[in-house]
Amino acid sequence: MFKISAWFRSVLLVLIAFTLTIACSQKPNPTAPGASPAPTTASSPLVSAAYNWVGYSSHYVAVKQELFAKEGLNVQDLFFQSASEEITAVLAGKVDIAWLTSGDAIQTAAKDPSLKIVYLVDYSNGADGILGRNIATPKDAKGKNAARENVLFEKVLLQAYLKQGGLTEADLKIRDMEAGAAAAAFAAKQVDLAVTYEPFLTKNAKLGGGQIIFSSKDTNLIADVVVVRDKLIKTRSKDLQAYFRAVDKAVKLVMAGDPAALKIAGDKMGVTAAEVKEQLSGVKLFDVAGNKAIAFNKADPKSLIGNLELTAKAAEEFKIVTQPIKVESLYDDSIVKSI
Repeated sequence: MFKISAWFRSVLLVLIAFTLTIACSQKPNPTAPGASPAPTTASSPLVSAAYNWVGYSSHYVAVKQELFAKEGLNVQDLFFQSASEEITAVLAGKVDIAWLTSGDAIQTAAKDPSLKIVYLVDYSNGADGILGRNIATPKDAKGKNAARENVLFEKVLLQAYLKQGGLTEADLKIRDMEAGAAAAAFAAKQVDLAVTYEPFLTKNAKLGGGQIIFSSKDTNLIADVVVVRDKLIKTRSKDLQAYFRAVDKAVKLVMAGDPAALKIAGDKMGVTAAEVKEQLSGVKLFDVAGNKAIAFNKADPKSLIGNLELTAKAAEEFKIVTQPIKVESLYDDSIVKSI
């Protein structure tokens, strides 16, 4: 009797092991082409930072609607009031994923070459500009009191305007102020000219009794990008893919004018949903498909590469960098291509 029971138990164990083997072999392969990987909890948080800019609406939406969490990520949101504050945090190692202008990215990468541009967020198409009062032509700006933040993209925008009148920054009396404060100073008539962006641009032009005398409309002067360190690309590429899947869902909501998405963006920036919609008309947003087709495609005249070449040259002219920059060293398109 004992021998029969022992034999039966042995056969039963073999059958159980065989069944478990088959069951495991039939689990979906998360890496198979076309498969949507099951959400997993990231091994550690990702600190993602942005500041007050309408083009970053998809970041605000992805955070608020927990789209990152739905991709299995633990994303900690940092929100800054100015580009300078965010750059400082990035260089201090307090940020994993930074939403910046391409100019800020170049300025920051000059100090930390491990930083790489991995995603094109938007092109400014009128949402960045210069406020002026009693300035009909660029030549009229000579000797005026001006406010602008000491960051590359604002210097590039101001330079493009002044060049039309044969002027440089040396012809102005410049105060270094972050974009919101510069716009407020213009509204208070403390300065005659201010470089700023939405949500400050249109509102403060009216308050200051002036107008928008120059903007990024129909130019490639200003692009916004996402920057990470190359170590993150190498060690957490799957997490970055999941991150941009969430961003892609958010940007599609924003581009479609989803009321809830616009309200989230407005709440974050301190404006109404209607104002967000109006400001977005001055921005060309990019989703993942746009990044794959255009952003890093040198053959496309609208690619980010042209903007980087222009901005890198300006960085040399303003002596923000001490030696020429190889544009190819600034970006890594492996993440968007792998999504």
